[in-house]
Amino acid sequence: MRVLTVSGSLRASSSNTTLLEAAALVAAAGVRLERYSGLGELPHFNPDDDGENVSAHVREWRRQLQAADAVIFSTPEYAHGVPGSLKNALDWVVGSGELVGKPVALFNASARGVFAQGALTETLRVMSARVVEGVTVNLMGTKWEARQIAEDAAMAGLLRGGLRALGEAVTDGE
Repeated sequence: MRVLTVSGSLRASSSNTTLLEAAALVAAAGVRLERYSGLGELPHFNPDDDGENVSAHVREWRRQLQAADAVIFSTPEYAHGVPGSLKNALDWVVGSGELVGKPVALFNASARGVFAQGALTETLRVMSARVVEGVTVNLMGTKWEARQIAEDAAMAGLLRGGLRALGEAVTDGE
C-alpha cells in the first residue's frame, strides 16, 4: 500500500511533519509512506491557469495523489483554520478529482487543533474523499524527533492504529 503524506506546515521544524515521519517509521511491512514536499511550490489557485498549460508543480501534485492508495494529512491550525498553502493545494484538485473516493486520514500533532481538523474534514468530504478515523498525538511543547515518537509505546500505538484504519479503508474500497 502506497500512502502519500502531506504536512500542512511549511516550517522546517514542523511537529506535523515530524509526526508523519514517525508514522513512516512504525508502518507495517508492505505499507510505504511517501512525503509530498511540494506544497510551497504550488502557484496560487486560479481556474484560468488550469488545463493543458497548468504548472508542472500542479501536475506533479496531481500525479502523486493519483498514484497513492491513500493520503494522510497532518496540519497545524492557524486562526481556527487550515493554513492557506494546504487549502490552495486542495483547490487545485477540486475539479480534477484525484481525491474522489480516496481514503484519507487526518493525523493531528496538537490536541488544540480541532477547528482546522473540522474544516479540513469538511473540505475533503465535499471533494468526495473517504475520510477515515484519524489520530491525535499531542506534541505541543515538545521537541521530539520522529525516532523518539516511534519508540514511545503510546504514541507509536496511536500511529499504528491510524495506519491500520486507513489500510482497512483501502481494502474495503477495492
